[in-house]
Amino acid sequence: MEMTGEQRIPMGQAQTWAALNDVDVLKDVIPGCEGLEKISDEEFHVQVQTKIGPVSARFKGKMTLKDISAPSGYTIVFDGQGGAAGFAKGEARVELVPEGEETLLRYAAKANIGGKLAQIGSRLVDGAARKLADQFFTAFRARYTPEEPGDE
Repeated sequence: MEMTGEQRIPMGQAQTWAALNDVDVLKDVIPGCEGLEKISDEEFHVQVQTKIGPVSARFKGKMTLKDISAPSGYTIVFDGQGGAAGFAKGEARVELVPEGEETLLRYAAKANIGGKLAQIGSRLVDGAARKLADQFFTAFRARYTPEEPGDE
């Protein structure tokens, strides 16, 4: 599976970089995140509950940051095991481009899956991956978008 995209983030590059490296922020915005523990500046243990088509799974795994160029971007390498549901592993390149008071976040991800997940079909898996990415960015942007008066 491969996926690319870009998102406009309503804050500057340095703020966006800090938020993308804040464990508490990530716990709140990663869909289905049940746990995220920082092991070092480059390594995290993660636990995520998700459902893709008929397959529900709790993935436990590791995320490692490499090719770090603060505050411009990095590569996230991930490796997760979901028991009988299978596994997911891959990497995502994230680039932060300053645009005035906002930041353009570009990403390109590649992943391989196995087990029951691989049997459901690539179209369903690709659709679920895009939905999860949309949920992540919607939650991330919402966290940093000021509320308009009367939005209560």
